[in-house]
Parts: sequence; structure tokens; C-alpha cells
Amino acid sequence: MDWTKAVDSYCERTGPDFWSEPVNAVSNLSFIIAGLLCLLAMRRRGVEDGLLVALCVIALCIGTGSFLFHTYAEVWAGVADVLPILLFIVVFLVTAMNRLFGLRWAVAIPVAVAAFVVSLGARWGALSITGGSLNGSESYAPALALLGGSALALALMGKRSARPIAVATVIFTISLAARSVDVAICERFPLGTHFVWHLLNGTMIGILLFTLLRYGRR
Repeated sequence: MDWTKAVDSYCERTGPDFWSEPVNAVSNLSFIIAGLLCLLAMRRRGVEDGLLVALCVIALCIGTGSFLFHTYAEVWAGVADVLPILLFIVVFLVTAMNRLFGLRWAVAIPVAVAAFVVSLGARWGALSITGGSLNGSESYAPALALLGGSALALALMGKRSARPIAVATVIFTISLAARSVDVAICERFPLGTHFVWHLLNGTMIGILLFTLLRYGRR
């Protein structure tokens, strides 16, 4: 594999230069801000929670990895973009199963891992069916389903955490739509809409982090 092969997948990019996607690159600050705000809130409240700190650090890595991808735009940077996202999904799932759903770790871990593996299979299936016609956004549909399903399950359990998770689901739905139409609207809107995906996803991750901070039991 050529790790330095150029990748051009977004409307804003018009050339190989480092700053060919300035808005897409800078909008990744939303992930950095989400992680830092949660860390600051933990410090102010005197909360010591290793898992939540880990999730905050992963959020910082998401912002950094995506920034690298939208500046260098090479295969290696694409890996740096995707890996922190996958790691966040796994760690958040495991933590949510224990902290929000009240499952013991011995149950929470295999349930979360199984859900993640199934979502990866669904991701592959969605991309196979559509051929990536939605700019690859199909690959995030399983994550959306997991988030929405969690909100519904928490609501049925009468958990107060259901509401912020539902809000996060709505935000993720809108951000996914913005990501999907990015290339399609290039001729009419050269800037594209991928930056909206970043801004809304940073907001969503912030909501997830603060949900664990407020409602997560230890």
C-alpha cells in the first residue's frame, strides 16, 4: 500500500496543497473543544474518572487525526482520521453499557464488543449495497443505529440519560446528511458541507461526554 497516495474525497479540496481544505481542517477544533471542556468540567467538580479522561483524550485525537487528513490528504492521514473514531465508539459503548445501562463489566464488555463487530459487518454491507454513492456516509449508519437504539432502550428503562442521548442521535443524523451531500452540491456550493459534519459531530461527542459525566455511575 502506498501510504503517501493523495486522497481527494471532499468538495472543498481543489489541489494538493496543505491548506486546500482550510474550513474542513479548522472545523476539527470542535472535537478538541469538546474534549477540553469535559476535562475542565471534571477538574472543577473534582471528578476522577480514568475512562472518561480516556474518552476526552480520544476526542482530542479525533480532532487531531481529522485535521491531518484534511491538510495532508494522504492514506496514512486517513488512517489517523479513522482509528480514533473507531476507538471512541468501542470505549464509549463499553462505558455506556456499564455506567448508563448498569451492566456489570463482565457483561458490558462482551455486549459492547459484539455490538461493535455487528456494526462493522453492517457497515461493510451498507457500502457493498450502495457502492459508496453517499460519499461513504453509509459506513456510519450502524453507529447511528447504535446511538438511536441506546436512546430508545434508555427511555424504556426510564433513565434520565435517554434525553441527551436522543439529542445526540438527532444531531448525528443531521451531520450524516451534511456529510452525504458534500460532493453532490459542489457546483452550487464550492465550500461543501463536510465542515458541518465536523462541527455537529464535535457537538455530539461533547453531549456524550457530559452525559457520562452527569449520569454515569461508577
